[in-house]
Amino acid sequence: MTQTRRAAEHEPIARVLPMLSVPHLDREFDYLVAADQSDDAQPGVRVRVRFHGRLVDAFVLERRSDTDHSGKLGWLDRVISAEPVLTPDIRRLADAVAARYVGTRPDVLRLAIPPRHAGVEKKPQPELAPLTPQPVDESGWARYGRGEQFLAAIREGRAARAVWQALPGEHWALRLAEAAAATVHAGRGALIVVPDQRDVDAVHAAAVGCVDESRVVALSAGLGPSQRYRRWLAVLRGQARLVIGTRSAVFAPIADLGLVVVWDDGDDNLAEPRAPYPHAREVAMLRAHQLRCAAIIGGYARTAEAHALVRSRWAHDLVAARPVVRTHAPRVVALDDNAFDQERDPAAHTARLPSMALRTARAALAAGHPVLVQVPRRGYVPALACARCRTVARCRHCTGPLSLPDRDTQGAVCRWCARAELSLRCVSCGSDAVRAVVVGARRTAEELGRALPGASVVTSGGESVLARVGPKPAVVVATPGAEPVAEGGYGAALLLDSWALLGRQDLRAAEDTLRRWMAAAALVRSRADGGSVAVIAESAIPTVQSLIRWDPVGHAESELNARAEVALPPAVHLAVLDGVPEAVNALLDFAELPPEAESLGPVDLPPGARRPPGIAVDSPLARMLVRVPRAGGLDLAAALRRAVNGLSARHDQQPVRVQMDPLHIG
Repeated sequence: MTQTRRAAEHEPIARVLPMLSVPHLDREFDYLVAADQSDDAQPGVRVRVRFHGRLVDAFVLERRSDTDHSGKLGWLDRVISAEPVLTPDIRRLADAVAARYVGTRPDVLRLAIPPRHAGVEKKPQPELAPLTPQPVDESGWARYGRGEQFLAAIREGRAARAVWQALPGEHWALRLAEAAAATVHAGRGALIVVPDQRDVDAVHAAAVGCVDESRVVALSAGLGPSQRYRRWLAVLRGQARLVIGTRSAVFAPIADLGLVVVWDDGDDNLAEPRAPYPHAREVAMLRAHQLRCAAIIGGYARTAEAHALVRSRWAHDLVAARPVVRTHAPRVVALDDNAFDQERDPAAHTARLPSMALRTARAALAAGHPVLVQVPRRGYVPALACARCRTVARCRHCTGPLSLPDRDTQGAVCRWCARAELSLRCVSCGSDAVRAVVVGARRTAEELGRALPGASVVTSGGESVLARVGPKPAVVVATPGAEPVAEGGYGAALLLDSWALLGRQDLRAAEDTLRRWMAAAALVRSRADGGSVAVIAESAIPTVQSLIRWDPVGHAESELNARAEVALPPAVHLAVLDGVPEAVNALLDFAELPPEAESLGPVDLPPGARRPPGIAVDSPLARMLVRVPRAGGLDLAAALRRAVNGLSARHDQQPVRVQMDPLHIG
């Protein structure tokens, strides 16, 4: 006999958000709460509800006494956990991110709240002693204009916001830890978001020297489900006051957040590859705006987006004076690839380096210091081309680029589908002779080993990234982002194959190149200590000049001006629509775009392009761009969001992937 359920006496209706992937179902639904569920079914908890005949997870948003639903209400199936994991701050942030990026709230909440681990949730959290403020030496910030005033504003709880240019050789992790410690000791929470695990480890090591280790939590994707949820719960329950993590940590439920920091915001790792594709910098700035808290965007270089915040006066510059920069920076020289010098020095020809660059490396090794060599690509020979007509060699099956994984490989291998191509023949001229388009780190290490006999050569990149190297003389060949820190600093750095970075067909090619160069050059000793950086590029290139002068602010100013002239982000907001041509056209026809919106395209996407979910592999893809002035970004996002929801409800069109202001357009 079925027992009759009795509704809760007080606020018997729960308004919930089901975690559904369908855009038009991104809305609240009302359910009855049973009397035995009432104590646990509070706002923010996870529940399970029956929706269209199947059980789905959901979050309780509020409890109510009435409903605007005219039909019969269903019952909550059960309360999964009484832990209120969806806090009001995170709910408000998820709403803003979904609106900004043409997404759904369930998709954002999947990024913000980790999966539940029941065993961890049931374990009681240990009692922590009251937080005892520790003295922190903040003199390192005095080298930057208004640096001490900025820390004073953080301690006082003011919404101070800055774009910080770290000096070459700066212990940036310690500076950020000091700023976070000033926040924590003032009784508020702090959040530091960095690109990768190596940066998390560096900041965490610095932070435990400034803040009680029991109050510091590191969150990253590399943690197992149990450990990650345990640390996340410590943040939710108010035990951890300083959170350090990768991009998903930007949603960490820190109580009374006083400071949010994003380091190296130009790194691709900070852009979420899952819908709705938010960037950690933008989410952090939304959060700082909503909570009226302090914010820092830091790095050796500067993105156009960060500079736009300074220009709009939402943030101010936090930079050192030019004399201080010159004191800390290494000597930077640009060297053209001079064939005459290579003919006079056979070793330089072997290493594909100008003689002066090779002499710089030899001098640093002779002085007992390691030498850093930055190579844009990992692997052996990552790209091949016809030796006669220079046509790039591509796979016959998927059109992906062909490469040589190592010197002993027979034939070439596709970097996309991994198929082997034993006999190469150019599709344009029929020649069977090939040449390297770009040389990878392993091949470069071989060539430098022959050019610098007796020197130890190590590589860092791909799956084998070194964190640190000793002070002994050695040649360290690394890909961008994988440069290990040298104890005492490198004696010299060689930046090779600059054309492979600057010549990319990408909106951010120059900006990203300067960021990678500066990250490597910042590891080199100062000019006074004999540090030298040689970049193999023409000195007249503006990006090279910015490196020589160590002027990331001037470069960002030029980038922002150039993008404003051609109406590209961040001077405008840009929506990218990818899908089959019929679906893209239907979305644009359905959308009521703002009057100032301008449509560009369509263009066909190559076969290897990333496809929206549910699109057949053999279906042709098209791309449309829609841009509006900077002030119209939210209006454009709202119009596209309504159109996506409307077409989703009709069920007569294939899905279209919509991205707002993606890092890479072409």
